[in-house]
Amino acid sequence: MSKPILLLTGGSGMVGRNILEHPKTEDWDIVAPSSKVLDLTDHDAVKIFIQRLSPKIIIHAAGHVGGIQANIANPVAFLERNVAIGRNVIMAGYTAGVRRLLNLGSTCMYPRGAENPLREDMILTGELEPTNEGYALAKIMAARLCQYIRQEDPDFQYKTIIPCNLFGRHDKFDPDKSHLLPAIIHKVHQAKIHGEKEVEIWGDGTARREFMYAGDLSDALLKAAADIEKIPNLINCGLGRDHSINEFYAIVADIIGWSGDFTYNISKPIGMPRKLCSIKLQSAWGWSAPTSLRDAISKTYQYYLNEAHK
Repeated sequence: MSKPILLLTGGSGMVGRNILEHPKTEDWDIVAPSSKVLDLTDHDAVKIFIQRLSPKIIIHAAGHVGGIQANIANPVAFLERNVAIGRNVIMAGYTAGVRRLLNLGSTCMYPRGAENPLREDMILTGELEPTNEGYALAKIMAARLCQYIRQEDPDFQYKTIIPCNLFGRHDKFDPDKSHLLPAIIHKVHQAKIHGEKEVEIWGDGTARREFMYAGDLSDALLKAAADIEKIPNLINCGLGRDHSINEFYAIVADIIGWSGDFTYNISKPIGMPRKLCSIKLQSAWGWSAPTSLRDAISKTYQYYLNEAHK
């Protein structure tokens, strides 16, 4: 008996590659075209591809992504490319009659001044964080498009999962492109091998972030793919707890075995002071992240040493 087809966009990215490594993929015939095979910014190509494939479900994990420096430097690309990608995939699925789609959102969709923990009903209730506004607007557009499709035809299960910050295997460790935790791993490792006594922290280290292992998100996404009718239109996916930037640096330094001092550069941007997801809906759905922060950082550091850092 043939397996149902799952179309995965962003299969070469961190989230996509973690999905492809997960044991639950055995339940699906997964098609994950690379950008060379399918340019997601090409409306006609995406429409034809999805019509011909006729998948049972789409997991839309593709996007033009980057850290705070990249977002500040390239706001046009982060808005325009992500709007195009989201619109093309979602509408191609809709016009082809694909009735199930999981869209990957981002916590940057939440207002910068929203109270923590961030609840799904807070989206579009306030001003966005300027340092990644373009990316956030594109993600909000895609999530709203999914909601409008369901509003017009409830038979279409088009839903958005909003993960907290992610890190893990297949992450980017280049300081010009990386997010916080892989950047910390790279900086502290470099300090260790070069015998440096100090590592600089942007800001004063008190900003708080929630980071989940990407392998855990893949577990949630594949559970949702098999259980999509039971999740709401918007649902956070996270830990429900956070740590300060100082704590992340301290844990990474302990795991790597570096015992120097930290200095602070308060002239650098830090983004929102806190981003903690409410996991009330996630808990009601019956899922929680299985990997502890320390184990997740250890696994990511081993990946950095064995595969990324060569």
